[in-house]
Parts: sequence; C-alpha cells; structure tokens
Amino acid sequence: MIQTVIFDMDGVIVDTEPVHRYAYFKQFEELNIAVTEEMYTSFTGFSTKNTFQKLKEHFDVEADVETLIQRKRSLFNDAFDHKEDLELLNGVAHLIKDLHSNGIQLILASSASKVTIERVFNRFKLHHYFSHVVSGEDFPQSKPHPAIFEHAASLSIAPKENCIVIEDSTNGIKAAKDAGLLCIGYDSEHSINQDLSLADVVIHHFMELDATIVSKMDSKLRNN
Repeated sequence: MIQTVIFDMDGVIVDTEPVHRYAYFKQFEELNIAVTEEMYTSFTGFSTKNTFQKLKEHFDVEADVETLIQRKRSLFNDAFDHKEDLELLNGVAHLIKDLHSNGIQLILASSASKVTIERVFNRFKLHHYFSHVVSGEDFPQSKPHPAIFEHAASLSIAPKENCIVIEDSTNGIKAAKDAGLLCIGYDSEHSINQDLSLADVVIHHFMELDATIVSKMDSKLRNN
C-alpha cells in the first residue's frame, strides 16, 4: 500500500514557470548572453545553482554563482509578489487534501530554493498538509541525480517500496526512478517538451487520482 506521496512543486502544485522564465530571461539580457529555448528547456528540474553553473560553463560570465543566484532570486521575488493570477494547478488542492485526510503522508521534494518554496506554501497555506519539505538547494547535484528523492524517501513513514513520486519533468522522473521509486508522470499543459516515458503511469489531470486509487498503486504497478 502506498503510504507516502512525494510531490514536486513547479509544474505539479503550482505553475511558477512563467515567473521563473521572466526572471531568467531578464537576467540573461542583463548578462548579454543568448540562451536558446532548447538550452532553457534542458534546465527543467535543475536548481538555480546548477543552472548557473551550466551557464558559466557555456558562456563567458564573470560573476560568481552566488551573485547570479541572488540577482535571479530578487527578480523572481519581485515578479512573484506582483503576480495576482498565480493559482494552484487545477485539481491539485483537492488531491492534497484528500490524501492528507486519508492518512497518506505528503512530502515535498522540489528543485526550488527554500525561499521560493516558503513563498508558495505561505501564499497557498500548504504547510499543514506536508510533513517534510526538501529543497534542491541542499544538494550539490540537481535532478536527474536521485539524491533529492533518496533523501525524501528516507523521511517517509514507510519503506521506499510504499512511496510514490508525482513529477512533470524528464529530469524529475529519471531522478525518481533512479532512486528506486514508483513515479506518476503528470502530463501538464505547463510542462512543454518533457519526456514522461520512464514514468510508471501518466496522468493528464489530478481528477484521475484520489486516496483510494493512489494507495493501491504499488501493487497495481508492480504487477504490470
């Protein structure tokens, strides 16, 4: 029986991607570097630190990574605070409440910084539902490296065989699978050009899930 659900945040709980995109491309403009759509898409699931490490490898950027992170964070926070139409993704609030009320443990494992996670959780009052919050900034390598999910699973009340991840990105799904976890791929309209083929099951809307369905997924998926 599934006893723990590990959620990604961006693209699964809330779509902050337009805010991140604005902040990143504003900063790219300030740095006078030309980041292609293909390169930007490849960063999906990366922490901000790893994104700038990759950019420094590719472009002649003099500023150190921490300075770049702080500037991006400032641009993001300003845009986030002024974005009035930011909402939870359709159906996810109901799923979170249903899982929680039925005794299923919820853990967040997001590549986002602790500051960004806290902003989202405060805005949408999510702290009550999640027993643990894990940020990618605590790990030297981002998804697709499995470290963040390995750590999240170690916080579970159950063995990892009884945990399942909900992810929307190629890198996130690979990280979950490499951590030895079952994974639900969320085919979100907000997650463009992501390969979900490694997921154990793919959903297109959170209405496809509830506590009863999720709790039985381990036996169903492992028997297929």
